[in-house]
Amino acid sequence: MLKVNEYFDGKVKSIALQTATLPATVGVMEPGEYEFGTSQKEVMTIISGAMDVLLPGDTEWKTIAQGESFEIAANVKFGVRMAGQTAYFCTYE
Repeated sequence: MLKVNEYFDGKVKSIALQTATLPATVGVMEPGEYEFGTSQKEVMTIISGAMDVLLPGDTEWKTIAQGESFEIAANVKFGVRMAGQTAYFCTYE
């Protein structure tokens, strides 16, 4: 069964699924700036739009474009911001 998740007053929505090898989510974020926390390693791939990310220990935002990915370690917080709707696919290890 698919599980729908909603965050930030519905501005971030995702659907959880199980791939052949890893749990994952596919979702969409409305324009804005958000902070997330991780409980396990995540690999996020942008499938539409673009996203600026501020990873733990970094002082500058980095732009991740459509088709690009980034990794986030377990048990950390990270920031994201986007100017337009952005779709992503995220796996969890």
